[in-house]
Amino acid sequence: MAGFRSLARQVRDARCDLALRRYSLRKCLERFAPYGHRATWAHLCARHSIEPEDRAPDPARLVAALDELEQARAVWLAYEESFADRRKREKHGGLRRPASIDDWHRRTWGGNGVARCDSPGAHPSAPLAEVLRRLISALETEPGNGCPVCGGTHIVWRQDLANEPWFGPVCTGCGIVVPQPVLTSEAVAAAKRAGRRELASVA
Repeated sequence: MAGFRSLARQVRDARCDLALRRYSLRKCLERFAPYGHRATWAHLCARHSIEPEDRAPDPARLVAALDELEQARAVWLAYEESFADRRKREKHGGLRRPASIDDWHRRTWGGNGVARCDSPGAHPSAPLAEVLRRLISALETEPGNGCPVCGGTHIVWRQDLANEPWFGPVCTGCGIVVPQPVLTSEAVAAAKRAGRRELASVA
């Protein structure tokens, strides 16, 4: 099975037909898709003016989309490397039990669903690398009351997410499922109350 870098070379290879180059970009998202596969594809198409169903898009736009994806992947791989180094040091020091951030991190190893968007049509508009930098910064500091990506404070607890963890706080501003470790217990409680209010209004 081809890896990310091999697929990226195919996207850039002008000798390949456009359908294959587009397919290779989609396959890259099986290796690294910060918002989840469908939402990351929707984001790249929107930012680089690619029609989602166009089988022969402008090759320059495909490469620009790949560039954005690669920049974000570099940010995430650097974080994963520092994360692994930290865990080695902690284990060497006798700290065997992982923290809540570590539990979240295990579910996103490789960069899939790091800032998952439950709805493919609702995702942050900023470049992927910038979104990941904001998220990593939040993971490395004290928990806060707002979304680490857009700064919004309207966060609602959802019980019916389409992907694991199947429930959690969702930012209504940018659409990401906010990692619980970056939120204070008060912010999580407020999100749960907002979720109950929404359920009551629907009923």
